[in-house]
Amino acid sequence: MNQPNAKIVARAIAILGWPPEHWRAVSGGYTPAARFVATSGERRAFVKVATTPITAAMLRQEAVAYQVVEGPFMPRFIGWDDDAAFPMLIIEDLAAARWPPPWDRALVDAVVERIDVMHRTAAALAGFAEVHSESRDGWLTVASDPAPFLSLGVVTADWLERWLPLLIEAEANCALAGLALTHFDLRSDNTCMTDAGPKFVDWSGACLGNPDLDLGFWLPSLAFEGGPNPEEIIGAAPEVAARVSGFFAARAGLPIIPDAPFVRRVQKEQLTTALPWAARALKLEAPVARAR
Repeated sequence: MNQPNAKIVARAIAILGWPPEHWRAVSGGYTPAARFVATSGERRAFVKVATTPITAAMLRQEAVAYQVVEGPFMPRFIGWDDDAAFPMLIIEDLAAARWPPPWDRALVDAVVERIDVMHRTAAALAGFAEVHSESRDGWLTVASDPAPFLSLGVVTADWLERWLPLLIEAEANCALAGLALTHFDLRSDNTCMTDAGPKFVDWSGACLGNPDLDLGFWLPSLAFEGGPNPEEIIGAAPEVAARVSGFFAARAGLPIIPDAPFVRRVQKEQLTTALPWAARALKLEAPVARAR
């Protein structure tokens, strides 16, 4: 959708309180939600509109976070319209912010500090189990059907058979539940540096959960993009490393998701750094096959 239709424009005006003079479609993201920057003189806003049932459900979850969470890590919330089929969320436009990569140590440290602030912020959100009911699959799932994981070529079948019991055991020792405000989709495309410090976008996975696991899920993508290895941020954290690597191992080899066709590629990228982290943390033999 290159330009919003008249109904979207009218709904946006009702939220904004001013009529945009220009609309610019924004690319990016891993779902087919429609994204626009609306402008009028110095006034700017980011408009996100659901286009499918899946994106509508995700946008409703994201809107809850914007309405109940406050903190310097949040973009400014402008408004929300819960249309039955095509809900709309409007927040501040962050196009002028710095969006990594590249990463430097100062930016990494600033993001780590801001994540800690987020984790210490009270929020009336649902717990991990309610929001992420489909996110428990990991090394146990790989054990039940190793073919999708082995199809990636990141390890041999012999390697998996030898080390899978230790990965399953460590993964089971990583708590999912917790009382911290957690984002659970921290990556560079959801992180930007503004004049007020780092801010995080795409809050559809926000919940109360384990802060170490939330941090741990960011670290493989950071390492993949040239940042430090996970141990430099969180320490060895073998249980977290096992849980994170298991999440990607159970998914990266599955068929492409029609509503999010790039997700499998990103999951494989993160697996290529998460799995070596788990191997180092658990003192396993290093993965012996290369990703294809």
